Amino acid sequence: MKKKIGCLHAHYTNIQYIENAFSKFDIEWLHFVDPGLMQQVSTDENFKNSDAQKRVKQQVEWIAECKVDAILITCTNYISFLNEEQLSIPMPIIKIDEPYFERIFQLQQPQIILFTNPATVEGTVKRLNAHAEKYGAVDFEVIIIDNAFEFIMQGLGERYNQEILYFLYRFNNENRPLSVAQLSMVEAAKRYELQTGMTVLNPLNALVDSMIDQLELRSLSGL
Repeated sequence: MKKKIGCLHAHYTNIQYIENAFSKFDIEWLHFVDPGLMQQVSTDENFKNSDAQKRVKQQVEWIAECKVDAILITCTNYISFLNEEQLSIPMPIIKIDEPYFERIFQLQQPQIILFTNPATVEGTVKRLNAHAEKYGAVDFEVIIIDNAFEFIMQGLGERYNQEILYFLYRFNNENRPLSVAQLSMVEAAKRYELQTGMTVLNPLNALVDSMIDQLELRSLSGL
């Protein structure tokens, strides 16, 4: 039976990543995009955490009213503002960062986590450290690829990917595993893997594996 999944994004470019990654599965996607929340959080000093929590609660409840089988949130900052104790909805809420965090802890070695958007770092690291209580501590270094995120915000996706690729090649002699923390960075990371044969952990691959198990997704190819 086809699954109907509501998906909450902070930027419209994330839609294609989700659609492409699950193209072989029998899913009807309902995409909801709201970049305004993160804009307010990062620029409005009078916008409180409680205001952000209220907004995310409204968004999730609105998606739930669309009679979906599950809700996927692709923005770690949105996830960090989610207070599930205030919600009463019947369907599961899937958080894109949790399967990714599990992969990070499974490596059990020092590693580098890359970002392009500085505004996502604090929320992601906070949630990663919280998961350490379950999986154990992990040694990681956060590096922000400066001046890249502005390109994707301007609609210059290829320039954005090139900036990430350039940075990855600078680190190809590192002896620590690399991962990209944002969904928008996945395409560049996969290109780098194809060109070099080196693995770059990303949240999308981990999400697909997790959702197949959690929602018992049926592949259209029969695989």
